[in-house]
Amino acid sequence: MITERVQITEEKLLSDNWYVLKRYSFNYLGKNGQWTRQQREAYDRGNGATILLHNPQTDTVILTRQFRLPTFVNGNKSGMLIETCAGLLDNDDPQTAILRETEEETGYRIQSVQKVMEAYMSPGSVTEKLFFYLAEYTADTERNAGGGIDEEEIDILEIPLNEALSMMQRGEIMDGKTIMLLQHLKLQQAGIA
Repeated sequence: MITERVQITEEKLLSDNWYVLKRYSFNYLGKNGQWTRQQREAYDRGNGATILLHNPQTDTVILTRQFRLPTFVNGNKSGMLIETCAGLLDNDDPQTAILRETEEETGYRIQSVQKVMEAYMSPGSVTEKLFFYLAEYTADTERNAGGGIDEEEIDILEIPLNEALSMMQRGEIMDGKTIMLLQHLKLQQAGIA
């Protein structure tokens, strides 16, 4: 892989146990016109999508709660994290993937979604790009059990939007993608987004 400022000189597979971890050696052309040799590791788990379901009649949102090991080993005493529904694309386009994930995790069968943004969530070490969506649901929206598949154990939470924003301020919601979508929805309601 070569561009005007980056020349990948070596790519070494370090692990492919859960996802793929590689170490890259590369030459980088700095602003000063000098080339430097650098090395970085990048974790590739594929791209993903996330969605915030909102009921405009009751001003509630659907969030999930599940155990997240990385948060546990980094100080989250229970390891449980409240977050928006999300999942990997698994070779699907982002919209197809988020419709699938929404039904698997929350049980809701959503017919239409609104794409609001794309973002790299941890670009210093992870290749993943997330596609962010909003969608409406009502009491009449078709729904199955939800709760995830395979070994997933996902709790489904229906929370008033203002309470979710308060939970964010109190540190009860600490997931970046969830914070971004909650804030985006609030800005959209205010006519700013």
